[in-house]
Amino acid sequence: MFESLGCKVQEVNVDWMREAALANKTMTQSDGAAVHRDRLRDHPEMFGEDIRRRLEDGAKTTSTEYILARRTQTEIKKRLEQFFESYDFLITPTTPIAAPTIEGHDAVEQAGRLTRFTAPFNLTGLPALSLPCGFTKEGLPIGLQIISRARADAKVLNAGYAFEQATEWHNRLPSV
Repeated sequence: MFESLGCKVQEVNVDWMREAALANKTMTQSDGAAVHRDRLRDHPEMFGEDIRRRLEDGAKTTSTEYILARRTQTEIKKRLEQFFESYDFLITPTTPIAAPTIEGHDAVEQAGRLTRFTAPFNLTGLPALSLPCGFTKEGLPIGLQIISRARADAKVLNAGYAFEQATEWHNRLPSV
């Protein structure tokens, strides 16, 4: 679709962003554990099981692990800054898997899978937009993520708008 809109599209390998997702997980769980420390200690029943588990995992993070996650954050920011010297956008699926059903899945495990492609941009603070772009065979929605360099929010929104104008996905509803 983007080629038909006049964009030059090139496949790139961004496997190195897995580290960013792991660093983001470490930092968000640790930060959450710190913010909710007293509530978690005094009223653990106030939290759903999945959130409580993530906060408890965050509380177990060592200072060394946290500092290494911060270092990864700095390294990934620099690497993405260099990436966007050559490319205007990075376009990825929003999630690597379709939305799981509520029943029968480990919510903590699923959260890690579902945020694997969005976490690097939460970590780096880069503008990212998710748009509907189709449905699975089972009728579940599929998202397309558009990312760009720092302070290029308007470019991301314009690319998303161009995609929406060229497709009908944003007007379709799943049959489930």
